[in-house]
Amino acid sequence: MIVDCHVNIWNPEHVRPLLTTGTATSRPGSVSQLADADTVYKAMSEVDRAIIFSLRYGDSAGIDGDDEVTAAAVKKYPDKLVGFAAMDPRRPDYMDLLVHAVDDLGLKGVKFGPIYNGVSLLDPRLVPVYEFCVKRNIPLTMHMGTTFAENAPIEYGRPLDVDTIAARYPDLKMIMAHMAHPWAEECIVVIRKRPNVYAEVSALFYRPWQFWNTLVTAQEYRVNDRNKIFWGTDFPFAEVRESIDGLNAINDQLEGTRLPRISQTTIDSILHSNPFEHWWHGGYQP
Repeated sequence: MIVDCHVNIWNPEHVRPLLTTGTATSRPGSVSQLADADTVYKAMSEVDRAIIFSLRYGDSAGIDGDDEVTAAAVKKYPDKLVGFAAMDPRRPDYMDLLVHAVDDLGLKGVKFGPIYNGVSLLDPRLVPVYEFCVKRNIPLTMHMGTTFAENAPIEYGRPLDVDTIAARYPDLKMIMAHMAHPWAEECIVVIRKRPNVYAEVSALFYRPWQFWNTLVTAQEYRVNDRNKIFWGTDFPFAEVRESIDGLNAINDQLEGTRLPRISQTTIDSILHSNPFEHWWHGGYQP
């Protein structure tokens, strides 16, 4: 099984000019602005399941989406897609929207970007979100680490804030996207320490030296012996095949050196990881 645990979805009307001006510096090569339901479904042809979410990052990354597009995609492709709610705690109706997304639309988790919304994980506005997630047994995926967006406070992307919240809410399943790059070592020690915290490798393969350092550190700390790291793409910012190939080829850059290799066991454990067995207490319930 291959599960893409990080797929963005939006319709053309959700795109703001900031997306065009910002993503040029986010990675090598071009990035498509297309991420509607049909585009996502076609892009996910090589994976068994995909976790999708829209983004409410209109004033930072240039996507101002909503949960309705996510729910509609899941309804159209229920055998492939699982939807998470987008959450912006700056909105006065953020909890009403979250309750609607879970109770009415049937979404199965929450996506939040502290740096993109400019709200720390330690902000009191997050307390009802954490409590709701625990009560409903739904996981919280967080964009952690840096970004290309100029008006996003990077300090809110540090994994040490996750450690603080994980201690307060030991029943809250939390997932750090992108291994919190470039603070991967902080990410790894937190997921090793906290049973309720995980991480994933989406959008890392195109920085192969950083990616190798991240995986060799995770391997040396043996965090994936306990199924702590999951695989994803960050589509449309990265495609499925290039993300798979980038992980499988991680050791190619080491040819002719005595540097430690990422084991095939580590590679396989990430590529074939199954969040549905771990991110919900008792497993995923459709």
